[in-house]
Order: sequence, then C-alpha cells, then structure tokens
Amino acid sequence: MTETTTVPFGRTGMEITRVGFGAWAAGGTSWGPQDDDASVAAIHRAVELGVTWVDTAPVYGWGHSEEIVARALRGLPEADRPFVFTKTEPLRRDGGAHMSGAAAALRTGVENSLRRLEVERLDLLQFHWPADDEVPLEEYWGTLLALKAEGKAAHVGLSNFDVDQLTAAEVLGHVETLQPPFSAVQRASGGDVIPWCADHGTGVIVYSPMQAGLLTGTFSRGRFAALAENDWRRSDDDFTTGLEANLALAAALAPIAAKHGTSQGAVAVAWTLAWPGVTAAIVGARSAAQVDGWIAAAELVLDDEDLDAVAAAIASTGAGTGPARP
Repeated sequence: MTETTTVPFGRTGMEITRVGFGAWAAGGTSWGPQDDDASVAAIHRAVELGVTWVDTAPVYGWGHSEEIVARALRGLPEADRPFVFTKTEPLRRDGGAHMSGAAAALRTGVENSLRRLEVERLDLLQFHWPADDEVPLEEYWGTLLALKAEGKAAHVGLSNFDVDQLTAAEVLGHVETLQPPFSAVQRASGGDVIPWCADHGTGVIVYSPMQAGLLTGTFSRGRFAALAENDWRRSDDDFTTGLEANLALAAALAPIAAKHGTSQGAVAVAWTLAWPGVTAAIVGARSAAQVDGWIAAAELVLDDEDLDAVAAAIASTGAGTGPARP
C-alpha cells in the first residue's frame, strides 16, 4: 500500500485520503453491466495506491455493491483495510427506491448492510436522501444517532440534504458528515451546503466530481450514443440538453492537465478539492486502469491561474449552474 496524504474528516477522528473509491458501478445496475472481478481489481488497485476509504450503498445493485466491497476486503491484509462508508437502505416498491424514515425499516437496512459487508460495525452510515414518507427528519435522524450510540455505526451523516435540513438535524445531534453532489458542472453545493459544513465542523465527501464521466476528457457524443439501455445517463439533462456545453468545459481542462502532467479527470476532481470545506471526493472506477487515470487528483493542487481558467471556461461555455470559483 502506497503512503498517501490524509486529512481530518470533520470531527470524526478519522483521517482519510482526499479521494475515495466510489462503488456505485460495482452494483451492476444503473451504469450498465459490470464485471465483478473487474470491480474487485479496481478496489484493490485503489488501496494499493493508498486510498483509505470506499463509499457504497444498499441501493447500488440492491446490495450487490456492498457484497462486492466485502469480497474485495476479504482479500486484503487487515493493515490495509480501508474504511467503508455506506448509506441507509431504501424500500423497493412500485419499481423504484423509496427512502423510509421509519425506525424499523432503517434498523432492518443497517442489519442487512452489516451482513453484506461482513462487519460488526459500519465505519460511517449516511442517510442517503431525505425520507419520502411522512416520518419527520427529527425522528429518522434520531434513529441514526441511536444506532451510533448502540455501536452499529461508528459515525453518522447525511447525503443530499439542504441547509435547512442540516440545521434541523444539527439541533438534535452533530451531523458528522455530508455527501453532496459537486463538480465543475453541478456547482450549487459550493454556494450553500459546503460553507454550512465548514462552519459546523462537518466533514464533506463530494460525489460525481467528474460529473459521471463528462469531465474526464474521454467522453464524447459517440460514447453517449453507445451507453447501455439501463444507464441512467441516457436520460440525464447533463448528457442530453447540456452535453455540448459540458463537453466544451471538459475540453477547457486539457491545457491545465498538460501543465500539471496529469489527466483531465484528475483536474476535474482536484477542482472540487480546492473548495474550502471539502474534505475529499468520491471517484468511481470500473477497472484498475480507471483508478490509475484519476489517482493523481489526491495530491494535485490547482493554483489561482488554474482556477481562473476554469471559471472563464464556465462563463464562456455556459455549462452547469452555481458559483464558478472557490
């Protein structure tokens, strides 16, 4: 395992690398078919290169991602074991995923995650998105705090919650972590929840920093046309109506990548890490080679000239929404 710089994760006491392995694609759904052996190899490669944490969730392949993470960890020495962060389990109903805030459903979901991940305690349990039933936030956040007190999770946090919801939760018990979407395309979090977290000692791990592949420099109109039928990106606005502007923004990252001798994807990830309040970024990979393509972001620091160039490209292309510069 390579030594890689770590930083404090809010007030959790955990020290984590500035990039973590995102295991959404390992679920084998939403992103098209995925080879399990390739997922395990990708996780092993990330750990070999020094990555200290993996992010997964029950909804990723309805438990399959968690099972693949467990399989990958089985093959690692205990000293190399990364932290594993997961999320609350939604109910599978009417062809979709519905997040219940009911204590019984949450507790059942946590037991399922513990079994699938083959652990006695979760390193971090995050409420995946606000409950869509009638259970109030105060009640379901209280359940997560209770699960922490009982030792089912070492730490608890939220994902996809807004400032008002974070404020309401904080009254009951500290929101240790937040997982918001954030990239040079989807920038809204930089204007509200990320500053809130900085002010409250809440660690932030952002997801989709390369905007689901758009900012890697390898995505194209042809790749969009070739996406699998069950790939969620086929109907996402950033890949349909916003595709041209977003590809133009990705192209503008090329000179910055050349300057630093790295990939456009690494620049896209490093851009999110330049924002005060961002602890680290979740980066997905479907193969070991893809990990090699973005691992440099863990140590890459963009300077003012780079940040100005990205802001200028955002202005000229009209890509995305939200503040353009930290």
